Amino acid sequence: MTKILAFTSPAKGHLYPVAPVLAELVSRGHDVTVLTMPDSEEALQQFGIAVRALPPALANDTLHDWATTSRIGALRATVRALVARIPDEIQALRAAIIAERPDALLIDVTATGAQILAAASGLPWAAWSPILLPIPSRDVPPFGPGLRPMAGRLGRARDGIVRWYLNRRWNETLPQLNHMREYYGLEPLANLVDYLRQAPLMLNFTAPPFDDVRTDWPASVQQIGPGLWAPDAEPPAWLDEIDRPLALVTCSTEFQDDGRLAQIAMDALADSSLYTVVTTGALDPASFTVPPNARVEQFIPHHLLLDRTTVVISHGNMGVTQKALAAGVPVCAVPFGRDQSEVARRVVSNAAGSWLPAKRLTVANLRVAIDAAARCRDGAATVAAGFAAAGGTLRGASLLEQHFAGHHHTPRVEAPVIHTSHPYPMNEAAPLITPEETNPMVEGTDGAAPNDESHDPAPGSDFERGR
Repeated sequence: MTKILAFTSPAKGHLYPVAPVLAELVSRGHDVTVLTMPDSEEALQQFGIAVRALPPALANDTLHDWATTSRIGALRATVRALVARIPDEIQALRAAIIAERPDALLIDVTATGAQILAAASGLPWAAWSPILLPIPSRDVPPFGPGLRPMAGRLGRARDGIVRWYLNRRWNETLPQLNHMREYYGLEPLANLVDYLRQAPLMLNFTAPPFDDVRTDWPASVQQIGPGLWAPDAEPPAWLDEIDRPLALVTCSTEFQDDGRLAQIAMDALADSSLYTVVTTGALDPASFTVPPNARVEQFIPHHLLLDRTTVVISHGNMGVTQKALAAGVPVCAVPFGRDQSEVARRVVSNAAGSWLPAKRLTVANLRVAIDAAARCRDGAATVAAGFAAAGGTLRGASLLEQHFAGHHHTPRVEAPVIHTSHPYPMNEAAPLITPEETNPMVEGTDGAAPNDESHDPAPGSDFERGR
């Protein structure tokens, strides 16, 4: 038996994909604890998965990327937000390691700080990604704008220029990331995206043909298909009263100011033969004007609706897009930021739906895009077949078992105290914490560090300015 401690970002879209893999590991006799959102106990404990709550500083944090309409600007805001979490993630994981004394760690790809501590801990570790991985490859365009592949000399020139431009933007936060890596004895990175190559094993919850085939990616990246699990729920009673096919419209569960999509979709379909169901996620359902052939709910598990759905209209979130395509339902994607243009590009590259830029979002344009997407069921079915062939939950659990069984670790965990508001300066000696200690240097159950002013960074340090 292996005792595994998993760490997730504070989002259901990051917890739910990996949950069935964790449940499968429990069914095989392993002990699994997940450090995640505080309200996850009921959903996970039915599988024998223990839950530790992220501290409030992480659990209540958002990506702060919704205020910009620029694709690259939104991605830059996301990267800055993730790097700013590093000290809190290190402190939270350190406290959990001391309390749980795991044999192995499994870390969310977006938990940058947790991955730094995992790599420095001496414990076997792996990562997982519920999102598309922006690891560079000669086989695809640079990640971010949603560019379609372009062959020949012109394509190589375009990709080279775009890659140079994007690297300058991504690397804005590289000094802060390397500051912490070097403090923990890890090599500095030349580019921020190299961080994605660090995990000894990376489970990526997608698969071709939806995602592009790369011939030069590291062997550590294993694509196993999407994570499709959601907590059990009963179908709503009103669903039986609807006698026509559905159009499912979804907003982000993390605030992204995408309510305009839901309202325009209802208006665009008000005279159609479809019944529109909207899930508002982080938005208030009462803020919408609802036509007679529509219904607005804050949340309904999407799997309860997909077998009756003709088309899904969404902001291009990876979770709902892959769930729809896995069910053979085409998607109309209207990206609002983050990696959503990349998701939308893969939808249209597979003829599995349509892509409408948010700047062109009008009632007339969206109606045309919805009609175009609804004609793409064959492409959606092809993607669904690729997902089914990727191995899914069973393959993911087996890969983790094999990886952890093949690695041994020393019983000492190097886990220096770190303030939640500041990092250690790089020249400070790090105290060692051993699993045998009965009074580890952590006060309280939330992982707060004791006040030790001798470890405060120098005023105006690079990391302070980065925050």
